[in-house]
Amino acid sequence: MAVPTSDVGLSDIQTEFGGSNPISISEYYSGGGLVPPGTSGPFGSIPSSGQINVGNFRGTVSALYVAATGGTINTQGDYKIHTFTGPGTFTVTDAGNAAGSDSIDYLVVAGGAGGGAGGSYGGGGGAGGTVEGASAPVSVTGYPISIGGGGSPVSGNAQGGTGGNTTFFSKTGLGGGGGGGWSGRAGQPGGSGGGSGQAHAPSSGGNATQPTSPSGGFGTKGGAPSQADSMGGGGGAGQGGSNGPGGNGRPSAIAYPSYGTSGPSPGRWFAGGGGGGGLGQPGGAGGGGAGGPTGGGGTSGTGNTGGGGGGNGPSPSSSGAGGSGIVVIRYKFQN
Repeated sequence: MAVPTSDVGLSDIQTEFGGSNPISISEYYSGGGLVPPGTSGPFGSIPSSGQINVGNFRGTVSALYVAATGGTINTQGDYKIHTFTGPGTFTVTDAGNAAGSDSIDYLVVAGGAGGGAGGSYGGGGGAGGTVEGASAPVSVTGYPISIGGGGSPVSGNAQGGTGGNTTFFSKTGLGGGGGGGWSGRAGQPGGSGGGSGQAHAPSSGGNATQPTSPSGGFGTKGGAPSQADSMGGGGGAGQGGSNGPGGNGRPSAIAYPSYGTSGPSPGRWFAGGGGGGGLGQPGGAGGGGAGGPTGGGGTSGTGNTGGGGGGNGPSPSSSGAGGSGIVVIRYKFQN
């Protein structure tokens, strides 16, 4: 609906914006109880004070905003942010309209993988694949969400466990690939690939399997050792693993400050790769666990970031587990 563009009467304004009889034009100042602040039409904005007449309302539409339930809800300025750290349903109760809001932004992060383990040093676990979307239209319905768990840690001589997938809005973040073990065990493929174990034989980092353009997905390849006494870091959502450190993840502008980790630029960071084991190699920004020092175990990826787990130092120490995934959704609920 909209107020007509000609022959406008008070009853037309009342039909669009509400109100009870008797009608008074003074009830319809912008920012009052009936007309949202900032309301405008093809002939200009509705005044918030001073002179006002029915002609100001030609072609205007009452702004409606997305409203929804589900997850943990926080408010930042004019936006609501829903965060899911476990399975649930994002239920849209009002789809809004173009005059207010009728779309969402979202971040989908899969579970990170566990780091690898070996008689010497294991590779870092790959981060969970991520999918980002902006201005996606919604309908009045429920959108189910599943959250991928982190991949399991290992000991002995084994590849780390693969992370679980995260799904929302017909989008899937693919779980990270496990870090490689000793004696040339390659990193596993995944949303971001796992780093290779110590290079006692030819080995390579796992490939990234997360679809990218035009789907909005992000994932990178795990690191490959460059010499016999080194190991690869797991790939992160924004940067590939290298000869030791895990790759950095990506910052998100929509995440509430309680979630994600700090990083080298504004925003909360997610999906960092795990560091390679042996020399305490760092994990990537976004929850990647550090690799174990000589004789020590790897650090687990941070929960609900999709960070990969760190590779182990020599056996019998264990690698780090991967961090679980997360879904973050944002929409404008007022002007």
